[in-house]
Amino acid sequence: MHMHIVVMGVSGCGKSTVAEAIRDRLGYEMAEGDAFHPRANIDKMSAGVPLSDEDRWPWLHAINSWMIAQDSARRDTVVSSSALKRAYRDVLRENVPVYFVHLCGSEGLIGERLKARRGHFMPPALLPSQFAILEPLQPDEPGVEICVEGGIEDMVGRAVHAVRAYAAASGGV
Repeated sequence: MHMHIVVMGVSGCGKSTVAEAIRDRLGYEMAEGDAFHPRANIDKMSAGVPLSDEDRWPWLHAINSWMIAQDSARRDTVVSSSALKRAYRDVLRENVPVYFVHLCGSEGLIGERLKARRGHFMPPALLPSQFAILEPLQPDEPGVEICVEGGIEDMVGRAVHAVRAYAAASGGV
């Protein structure tokens, strides 16, 4: 069984950092979810305008198609994606088994981290809109919540441990 991990959460919570650690420590193929955004989405967010559901559907389908292709090639994957709503996560797991690692933290803490981040198109002003639409994982969605409090290495360690435990329990690597 091949593993497909989506590291999810609001902007600035550490998705890319955790996805890179899963790639490096577990050998999964990694994709940065932002790389699947069409230019129009990036321009919209750069201008401080939140994306609509209509903006997100093609992006989510592109990520899903990538995971399906990797599954066909017998590769375990990890991808970063905000995956803020249940409907978005449902698209991501169409025809491919996905385990979600939801990075959770307070708006204040994540806001401070987002303000310190450089070289990213997502402005801190959009963070409240992300928290407003965030729907936590539901009991029937395979996944785990990981607290982002504390040091980055602690957060990464908790996430990698959760993925290893899920892989062991589900017969993956």
